[in-house]
This record gives sequence, structure tokens and C-alpha cells, in this order.
Amino acid sequence: MTAPTASALHALARRAGLQPHWLDAWGHPQQVADATLRRLLQGLALACDTPAQCRASGARMDAEDAALGLPPLITADQGRPAAVPWRDGAEARPYRIELEDGGQLDGTAEPAADGTLCLAPVPACGYHRLRIGDAQTVLAVAPQRCFGVDDALRAAGHRSTLAAGERAWGLAVQLYGLRRGAPTGMGDLSALAQCCQAAAAEHADAVAINPLHAGFAALPERYSPYSPSSRLFHNPLYADPAAVFGQDAVDSAIAALGAGAAFAQHEARSEIDWPHLSRLRLSVLRWLWEHREQLLPPSALDACAAFRARGGTALHAHACYEAIQAARLAEAANGMNANGAADWRCWPVTLRSPTDTAVTAFAMAHPQEIDYHAFLQWLADDGRARAQQAARDAGMAIGVIADLAVGADPGGSQAWSRQQDFLDGFHAGAPPDVYNPHGQDWGVTVFSPRSLHRHGYGAFIEMLRANLAHAGGLRIDHVLGLARMWLVPAGASARDGAYLEFPLQVLLRLVALESWRHRAIIIGENLGTVPAHLDSALAARGVLGIDVLWFARAEPALRETDGTEPDAQVEAASTAPPPFLRAEDWPRHAVATTSTHDLPTVAGWWQGRDLAWRERLGLLATDETPQGARDARVRERTALWQALRDAGLAGADMPGPEHPPLDTVLAWLGRTRTPLRLLPLEDLLGVAEQANLPGTTAGHPNWQRRLDADVRRLFDTPVLRARARAVRQGQLPGAQRAR
Repeated sequence: MTAPTASALHALARRAGLQPHWLDAWGHPQQVADATLRRLLQGLALACDTPAQCRASGARMDAEDAALGLPPLITADQGRPAAVPWRDGAEARPYRIELEDGGQLDGTAEPAADGTLCLAPVPACGYHRLRIGDAQTVLAVAPQRCFGVDDALRAAGHRSTLAAGERAWGLAVQLYGLRRGAPTGMGDLSALAQCCQAAAAEHADAVAINPLHAGFAALPERYSPYSPSSRLFHNPLYADPAAVFGQDAVDSAIAALGAGAAFAQHEARSEIDWPHLSRLRLSVLRWLWEHREQLLPPSALDACAAFRARGGTALHAHACYEAIQAARLAEAANGMNANGAADWRCWPVTLRSPTDTAVTAFAMAHPQEIDYHAFLQWLADDGRARAQQAARDAGMAIGVIADLAVGADPGGSQAWSRQQDFLDGFHAGAPPDVYNPHGQDWGVTVFSPRSLHRHGYGAFIEMLRANLAHAGGLRIDHVLGLARMWLVPAGASARDGAYLEFPLQVLLRLVALESWRHRAIIIGENLGTVPAHLDSALAARGVLGIDVLWFARAEPALRETDGTEPDAQVEAASTAPPPFLRAEDWPRHAVATTSTHDLPTVAGWWQGRDLAWRERLGLLATDETPQGARDARVRERTALWQALRDAGLAGADMPGPEHPPLDTVLAWLGRTRTPLRLLPLEDLLGVAEQANLPGTTAGHPNWQRRLDADVRRLFDTPVLRARARAVRQGQLPGAQRAR
């Protein structure tokens, strides 16, 4: 490619928000291949085969932005001047701000050097109406930072009552894996409520959970919580109908269906059979729905009707999607219309939008099916509300921390109902990094930053509110996506992608505003190839990062030793793992944790279970051998043990792989100075297997493992109570302290 052609291509890529150059996880500069850039730009409907096409595509984007005029929403910080984009910013202009509370602010917008108009600081947070002449827009004024852990502790009266030396902590659980002494086959929202109560008795202030987003009721084999159909609604499989109908009614349903033995068999399993269990649970829910008039009091029926009214067109669209997909799959099972029965993009053209007349006709012809799916959402929403209320009633300052997946299935409900806001033809993923040397394609679609801007960020705000409801906190999966997202063209290798920029400060302002409105803390999963200055931007806005034991490392320092030459020191440093940070030196703008669902547990890491899985499934890097990986883990264990010794928590003799120093590690975690420590339930129990092995869709039981412990009696044993105290106080029981 000639230099002018490459220059024009790169200029258009940058204009579209694509990054031709980036730094990988090792800090090495990388350049996106021109062929990849061209494929991405063409996927964004930007012609780029010649320099002339590149210039024309850029001019078209400029013209579209100019035609938009004043954007439908702009953001500003509370107490700071607001910048308003204005094509003709050479003159001062009078403005009026109509505040949410009914108040009014008048002023004169002064022209700024960058071509914008500058408004006086607005003291009140909220979504206000800004008028300048005949133009108007929403002015979203955000607080300087998100609602924080200290704010929650103070509001609950815990800040002054925390015992000296104790620190805030919580559990992190995979909800489906919980047991509560009932033949449910999976953990449900009643199990979550009971888990919160048990943890609160040990002075925990939070329980973080996996995403509860809506899956596909008609496709139960799609059960990954991070590949949902919609992030606006819930997975009804987590609903406990007994909380609304009573246990007697549920028992009657199970008996009528002859499902008692099947539920008992599922409860006895160590791994969830999602396809079979999903159909079983949904059959009970449908039976209860069909008998709701006889089983529910008028107040419950009224509550369901009110929920449906509040859900409006969004809830109706999701119910239509579920019903249409089920109907088309039923037709496919009978040999009709087999192609594309599940994916709305392959449906008849007349069904590809919730506003199509054929969709309206379907809903009118199948009102019972639409009612049924709305009813399922009501049950799930009611269960979420009950769980959070149970957590707060038990004394938790934060309660349930929900989880927001990074994207949605491109063939799912949210993409169908919000087509204008999503990128079509791309998947979100990640470039190669230390733990995933082949890169990752997550198979989900994400918002288009350009479309969000043009439509006032309505889809983003809607999603935040749906997930902050009934929660005391929200974990944003892959928060790096607020700054940039690795886009992989559908069908391409995960390596053949590029980063697309997102308006970080705009999105952070909206997150902070919704955080305070819901009085919920915000945690951003900032693991992976982190762009420069992202962590500082998150910290400035009060978004807590996640500090994981395995990544809490210090830069190795060369030491002077007798007879050791500098070259030998460098060679030794290249094979020695970076030392673990002292617990007291972990970053403070984060939650501290031993591990995550995508990483090995403490016991599994110490034993090398993750290495065995990676070897078995061919996930080792191209230059990595099984023996080399095991040798490296020995060095890693030695480094961790040294850190524990330096902290005065361990003695001289390092235990072997079969004896993980779990209690010692948990006490070390308790010494971190972060606002909140989250302890994975697997590490509380000493489980060796992790919940998910990234890069796999088969061969490893992702999202299927159930734990043996009954959440009602989670802390009945002295060992588990001691582990909770270790995290809370940063100390081992006296008998175990190193001498």
C-alpha cells in the first residue's frame, strides 16, 4: 500500500474512533494491519478502498455530526463549568436550565477557544433541560464521584461501629452454585437472601453475584451468564416461586407434573444439567402461572399488573421476543422454517423489529404467551427485591452487588429491540495477553459509541437503571470497555481485531449520576490490557477497580550480591516471578480479592489445577511447555510464600502442592487497605476448581459447578468462622501464627 493510501486509511480509522496503534499487555507497541482496518471500517459502513473513498467517508461523518446540531444529551460535572458544543460559538448567547426539581437557572453562555459555549457551574445534579434559543437538550449534571463504600457504611451506621482493626468485607458467589437444603437443582434468589443473612451474621456488608441477565427460555443450552439475551431483564430460572405462591403451591405443581424425583436427581448432582433443569423449572413456573388466579391473592395479581405497566414497551418487546423465538423453534422442530429459527436476524423481514406490524399481530394472536413471559420477569424482579431487602434487614451496609455483563448476544432480545444502538457484525473480545495467549472472542455485541451519542445515551442509561434496581452495588464487567473495546469482525480470529474508542468521561459521569440515585457502589473489572490513565480516571470518579492476588505484584529490583555480575542478575530476574506486593501496599481505589470466576482459586492455583486444565485443553501458549508451566508455578508459589513470611504470617517451611496455605492467604488479604475485601465463596470453602476457564466452550464445566455447603449453615463450623475473621481482621488464630 502506498504511503498516501495508508495515511488516508489511518486518518479515517482515527476519525471513526479506531486505534491503528496500541500497546499490548507486555507494553510492546503493536500496529493493526491495514487489511484489518479496512474490514472494520467497511463493517461500520465507511468506504475505504481508495484515498478518495476515505476522504469522502470522513466528510460524510462530519456532515452527519453537523446536521445533528445540539446533541440530545450532554454531560457536565456538578459545580464546574459546562461545555456545550455549538457550531457558531463566536458570540455569547442567553440560556435557561430547567432543573429536575422545578427550579430554573438563567445565564449567558460565553464562547470558548475550542468552539464550544461555556455555561456557569450548575450546583444541582440530575437530568435537566437546557435551552439556548430554539435549541434544547438534556444536560446531565453528575456528582464528582460515585457513591462509595464509606458512604454506605456511614449511612448504615457501620463506620463508627466497626471494631478497631476490622475492615469491611463481603462474599463473592456464583448464585447458581448455592444450595439451601431444598431440591431446587440450582441456587436461586431465596438462596441468595439466605446467603446474605448468613454472611451478615459474620459482619459482612456485601454479597457479590454473577450476572442474572435474561437468557433464552427456549434455548436452555445457552446458559453463560456473560452471553445474555438481554441486560435489561432477568433470568427467571433464578426465581423462587415459593416466595410468592408459597411452598404448598409449588409442591402441588411439582406433584401434578410428576417432577419430584427429577428435582431430587438434579439436586444430587455436582454439576448443573442446564438444558434439562431449565425445562423442568420452567414447567413448574408455567403450571403456577396457569393457576395463578386460584393460587395468588388479589394483592399479588395487582402487583404483577403494576410491574407490567411500569415495564412499558421494553418489557412488552422482551416478552414478544421470547414468545416469537419459542414459536419459531417449535416450528423448526416440526421440520418447518428450520434455518434461523433462533436468531432474529434470520427471521422473516416482517418480524425483525419490535415495531413491525407482524410483531403486533403476533402479540394480539398470542396474548397468553406475552402475559406468561411478563409474569416470569415479575417473579424474578420480586426475588431480587426480596434478596436485597433481606441483606439490608440483616444489617448489611451494601447488600447485593449485581454484575453487568460487557455485552449481549447479537441474536438476542436486547439487540433486537435496540438495533440502532448496537454494532452489527462485530464481537467484543480481547487481544492476546498473559492468561489468554490466543486472544478472546466473547461472541457478544456492544453499543456503538456513535449511535449512543446520536440518541442521547438512552440505551446506556436504561441498562444502568435496570441493573442498579434492587442492588447496593454494581460490578461492571470489563470496565475497560468504557474507554475502548477490542472489536473482532464476526468470523475472524480474535487476533485480527482493533480497539474502538468510547467517550470515557461521558459514560463515567452517567455512571456516577446513577450510582448516587440508587445509593450503590460501583466496581469496575479493570483486568486485561489496560489503556494508559484508565485506572486514574476510574479512581478520580470513585469507580473501584479490582485488585486480584495473582496480579498484585511489585517490579523486581536487582540486588547486590557477592560475586554476582549485573548480566547474571538480569538473567535471573527474567526467570524469577515478580515479587508479590505487601498487602499494605495494594492500591486503595479498589476492592481486594483472592481471585475471580475466570481465574484459579487459591487451592487450585497452589495445586496447579488450572495448569492441568490448560494442558488438557490445549490452552498453553505456543512457546510454553507443560513442564515449563509447572516449574514456573513452583517459583510463583515460592514468591507467594516469601511474601507471607515477610508479613509474619508464615514460617520457614513452605507446604507442598497438596496443602494450600488458605488460612494464611486469607489473613494476608485482610491486611489490604482497600475499602472492601471480597472473598470468593470457593476460597472460603477451600474448593480447588474455578467457575469458568476462559477460551473454552466445551471440555470444562463452565458455569455448572455446585458447591456442597448449605448457605443457611455456612458459618456453623469454627473453621469457616475463623476464615471470615481472618479476612475481616487480617490475623490468623493465635495457634496458627508464625513464630
